[in-house]
Amino acid sequence: MVSSLERAEEQRKATAHTLRSSCAVERYLSVFRDRWSLLIMRDLLEGQRRFSELKKSLVGITAKTLSERLKELREFGVITRTAYPEVPVRVVYAVTEKGRDFDQVLRAARAWGERWIPITEKEA
Repeated sequence: MVSSLERAEEQRKATAHTLRSSCAVERYLSVFRDRWSLLIMRDLLEGQRRFSELKKSLVGITAKTLSERLKELREFGVITRTAYPEVPVRVVYAVTEKGRDFDQVLRAARAWGERWIPITEKEA
């Protein structure tokens, strides 16, 4: 059985490899590797959010996964985390200039999805 620490180490190694890739798509995927990262960016491109607001918006995400993805996106420089010295501490996440540039990618993905993937009703 693979522990979460071993999985994290494998992901770190894979990301380090793909960041050096000559393929721009592979480098892109090292940052935006799953749906949660894309959906976090979707929400933050609409405006800054608190952790609890993101958690509520991202139905099905665990607090642990959200924390991990936010940390990764901060490390890649596409979002910021600001903690305000209040009681209780207020923490907000926002996109950086680099992150705002990602809006073009999401707009294209949204347009493609609207054109080619129709909304279907859930089967009972």
